[in-house]
Amino acid sequence: MDTTVKGIYENGKVTLVGKPPVQVRTEVTITFPDQDIKPMKKRKAGILTGKVWMADDFDEPLDDLKEYM
Repeated sequence: MDTTVKGIYENGKVTLVGKPPVQVRTEVTITFPDQDIKPMKKRKAGILTGKVWMADDFDEPLDDLKEYM
């Protein structure tokens, strides 16, 4: 089973932040996240106010489904 342990890469070395679950010499693989990915912008609440609506009879049963009720 794979285990993830965070670390910091700096000056050609990786320093682990957490303690790994092994105490013997073990082969590891380090994956670096893409640097091109930009953080998501914070969403603004209420941006769609007045642009979304529901019909007044939204909760009423559909005629097409009467035979199943």
